[in-house]
Amino acid sequence: MEVPVVKLPDIQANKPQIPINLTRVGVTNVKKLVEVKRKEKRPVILIATFDIFVDLPSHLKGANLSRNFEAVDEVLEKAVSMPVYEIEQLCSDVAQSLLKRHEYATRAEVILKSEYVIKRESPATKMECQEVVDIFAEAIALRDDVERMAVKKLIGAEVIGMTACPCAQEIMRDNARQELESIGVDDQKIAKFLHRVPMATHNQRGRGIISIEVEGNIFVSLEKIIEIIENSMSSNVFELLKRSDEAMVVQRAHTNPKFVEDCVRTMAKNVVKEFPALPDTAIVTIKQVNEESIHRHNAFAERVATFGELRSEMSQE
Repeated sequence: MEVPVVKLPDIQANKPQIPINLTRVGVTNVKKLVEVKRKEKRPVILIATFDIFVDLPSHLKGANLSRNFEAVDEVLEKAVSMPVYEIEQLCSDVAQSLLKRHEYATRAEVILKSEYVIKRESPATKMECQEVVDIFAEAIALRDDVERMAVKKLIGAEVIGMTACPCAQEIMRDNARQELESIGVDDQKIAKFLHRVPMATHNQRGRGIISIEVEGNIFVSLEKIIEIIENSMSSNVFELLKRSDEAMVVQRAHTNPKFVEDCVRTMAKNVVKEFPALPDTAIVTIKQVNEESIHRHNAFAERVATFGELRSEMSQE
């Protein structure tokens, strides 16, 4: 005896009491394992967190959110058998899959966040250590009236480093010069000493952030983004240091003092240098947050520009 199929009501398809469009509806904090393959290296396994959204027209009460999970699972299962080298492309695949499943939607957005482990070695003793950086990717898929899709992809990273304040250091340099003069040291020796020995100053733990947004099949190296951020501050930092390493890190930072603004400008310069093939339409967002050690507040600087704008400004140096 056949069991009759009971058709369940689709409440989401009802008309809402307040018929207005919603920009984003979806689910957040969806955790998935993602395997990112690398050429001639072992694959990287990420514990990634996804936020996934579509827009909702005014005539629908709700979106069928179970379809969002289906879209993520569909693409990630496919990734098991096909190489995935770019997390932003993974987001793009999920966003396009969302639009296919949500026929009423014209916009789908996917955000991925994860931690990424990189190998580094300490500057003096060359001990190997692991450093953790935050990485993120986004994709927005748009559908027009003739069912064509356009996709924007974004890739970025946030890296911890160290900065030394130039202002306080100059004050300490003047104090040292006056003390040396008071005990009879001649000007030539004072100048040589101050050139060789960096003066004390207060330090900050800096957080550098770069994201690059492109359209189409343009590859942006995440490793290169991370290196640019690391090299933009007074010094990078390490999880494991011996005393000789500590001395070198402090020496390096204090011979390379930087304001928060200097870090952003350094990152901008190196983005232009390291990504010469990026189109002028690519959008670059650069941020630096310095957690002050002698103030309660943080210092902040940011630049948002097209790659063409940055390239034009750098050419005037």
